Amino acid sequence: MADAHPLERAVGVERYASETAGTGGRLRDAPGDFRVREIEDFDAEPGSESAGDYPHVVLRATLTDWDTNGFARELSNRLGISRERVNWAGTKDKNAVTTQLFTVRGVDPEDVPAVRDAEVEVVGRAGRNLQFGDLVGNEFEITVRDPDHPENADAITDELAAFGGRSGDGESSESGRPVGVPNFFGQQRFGSYRPVTHEVGLAVVRGDWEDAVMAYVANPSEHEPPETQAAREFVEETRDWGAAIEEFPGHLRYERTVLNRLAENGGRTEDDFREALETFPSNLQRLFVHAAQSYAFNRILSERMARGLPFHEPVEGDVVCFADTDAPGDLTIPDPDRLQHATAERADVLARHAERGRAFVTAPLVGTETELADGEQGDIEREVLADLGIEPADFDLPGEFHSTGTRRAILVRTNVDVERDPLTFTFALPKGCYATVVLREYLKTSPLDL
Repeated sequence: MADAHPLERAVGVERYASETAGTGGRLRDAPGDFRVREIEDFDAEPGSESAGDYPHVVLRATLTDWDTNGFARELSNRLGISRERVNWAGTKDKNAVTTQLFTVRGVDPEDVPAVRDAEVEVVGRAGRNLQFGDLVGNEFEITVRDPDHPENADAITDELAAFGGRSGDGESSESGRPVGVPNFFGQQRFGSYRPVTHEVGLAVVRGDWEDAVMAYVANPSEHEPPETQAAREFVEETRDWGAAIEEFPGHLRYERTVLNRLAENGGRTEDDFREALETFPSNLQRLFVHAAQSYAFNRILSERMARGLPFHEPVEGDVVCFADTDAPGDLTIPDPDRLQHATAERADVLARHAERGRAFVTAPLVGTETELADGEQGDIEREVLADLGIEPADFDLPGEFHSTGTRRAILVRTNVDVERDPLTFTFALPKGCYATVVLREYLKTSPLDL
């Protein structure tokens, strides 16, 4: 297996599953090169229904070059309401064309404003807001610009089919060839140009709130503009919170908000620093801890790859989850609430379930209630957590930072349809899986090109 790009190794992704040299090329030259459409399990009632019974207006928005948080903020500002009243099932990045549902509580459909670069349709009303559990998956259509070796895509597909335990399924279907890739968390989970989100989260889990704040507002990256690097260096050297606000460019609003709170409360005690982090919206507070869990997960998967353990079937000691039989649509969704240990007596039976796509080997997104594996996989999990200086009990945290944890499938399977001229990939993934984790195997380039 080939070594990953250095920037990927910084977020725990050490290897590729395929050996063939990449196609090269770039993603997202234009937003239309990266199209995403959510697959949701959420029913809306007609817009004529009573606002008392159905207080949430349901919108379908096709966004060009908007990240989800940014659009929600713009929408709430235009409506003159708190952003906490705008909800969605999955977060999408900028520099793409994305289609997804939103719910907005306590507004009238006719009050929904026009927003630049957004096609917004009122779908109806609902009795509750959208939640992450309403997301089933995403459909992708992604174009690669200026590939050096587009012909390598076929050999990579063959290798990924073998990695996913599907080497015998060589025939293409209408939806493409079946492949499997390690279910890594993608670079955007941690920050593409400045991957520090997990560093903030690890500091939070260790109870070092000051380090968490400094990891976010200081800690400059060579990939940032010089003025931003200078601002981060200033706050790192001076701890003069009030003066630092003036150093930070206006678009770095989260940094400026954190610094403003530190200037107000003194920025001297751990409580001061925790209070500053709590100025983030609730979903972003959770994201810090989730990024720490994701980094540990990536490290665990990389070590499993290094040891040559299979991803498509369990070995003794693994923890396996079963498929969600109630999931709508054609996607196979792992259900982390249905776990079973692959004991010596059960490993072969569970392997047959995995071969049929009914079961999945898992690794932990560690939290207070997470089960760790036994056997060699258990050794890997405990060694990674010990190296990071964290343990499950450390996730017993205040407010939005608390996490009970779960387990997550280590392999994601999909059917990939590959077209040439231009090189275009079409596939669907279950919720929580990253299109760039599939595409990195094909391009084998810097994550900044993904």
